Amino acid sequence: MKITTSIFSFFLLLNVLTTNAQHQSYDLKNWPKGKSPLEIGTRIAEKFLNSPHSRYGNTHPDTPPTQITYPDVCTWLGGMWFAEVSKNKKLFNRYEGRFAPLFDKEANLLPKPNHVDNNVFGSVPLELYIQTKQQKYLDLGLKYADAQWTLPVGAKPNEKKLTDQGYSWQTRIWIDDMFMITAVQAQAYRATGEKKYIDRAAKEMVLYLDTIQLENGLFYHSPDAHYSWGRGNGWMAVGMAEVLRVLPKDNPNRTRIMEGYHKMMTALLKYQEKDGMWRQIIDDPEAWEETSGTAMFTYAMISGVKNGWLDKKTYGAAARKGWLALVSYINANDELTEVCEGTNIKNDRNHYMQRKRIVGDLHGQAPLLWCATALIR
Repeated sequence: MKITTSIFSFFLLLNVLTTNAQHQSYDLKNWPKGKSPLEIGTRIAEKFLNSPHSRYGNTHPDTPPTQITYPDVCTWLGGMWFAEVSKNKKLFNRYEGRFAPLFDKEANLLPKPNHVDNNVFGSVPLELYIQTKQQKYLDLGLKYADAQWTLPVGAKPNEKKLTDQGYSWQTRIWIDDMFMITAVQAQAYRATGEKKYIDRAAKEMVLYLDTIQLENGLFYHSPDAHYSWGRGNGWMAVGMAEVLRVLPKDNPNRTRIMEGYHKMMTALLKYQEKDGMWRQIIDDPEAWEETSGTAMFTYAMISGVKNGWLDKKTYGAAARKGWLALVSYINANDELTEVCEGTNIKNDRNHYMQRKRIVGDLHGQAPLLWCATALIR
């Protein structure tokens, strides 16, 4: 009888341990000490505030910026999102304080609203408006959002054609655009409630999905660069997640975007490495494991699980692995390592394989903050 009871107890304990282990594998709430999104997010948010403006992600003093560039915008936005979800008003106030000089002594750093990478800047003042309701932020943010759909003087024939078709004249069919265009439009919608902004973003997203999504669910960098570059695909993954997060359920393009999103997430699941990382060229087993793309894919999956678009066990496990892998790449100076440098298009494998691996570049710091935010949200 004692033996039978012992065997029963053993299997009962084994079942409990197995169940706990399985639950932990997709748990997005409980984390080992020092690896929680609140701890990591706070460290990365502080790092940004204690660093100068960057020049396309690089904060080296020998390369001062001539304008606020998009990696700063993405990190700035992430810091304010994080401050909001973590209910850290003091942190938000410091992010707002960093912006104040752009209205006077640093006004020369405001980017011209003439390029897809510049116009995303409007996302920051729009977030400041969303959280403070100060009109000056709304006015500045909408200037950049509206400029994407306002044909400039001297526009080229192809830009006029895009405008006539209802697309942004800044359209160029690079996957990076699907954050740079859609982010500021989604922010404008969140700030104003005017559907024209989110309708623009959704229509633009469908154009890119119909044009450059591959049968395997991934994307080339552009129609002229036939490699599935990690961070490039990351911009698309985050762009879709952000559009879907605010897109009204009755929007006619929602089903098409969700279809493209699911197709991509399925592909990413296949290419995630055992340690939780994704590679510089996603489907190239010889490419190095890269952090900025990994952070973006992790964010897209966290968002999918949290919003009920993805199976929580399957994708929760992938997101948890991604987050824990990323945390292991943070050095003692709160800098993410193994971040691919800024990358232009080129139809050459070595162009992507031999990119510099930067430490602390904002291309990586930003999506790490987004992940922390999404995990708390």
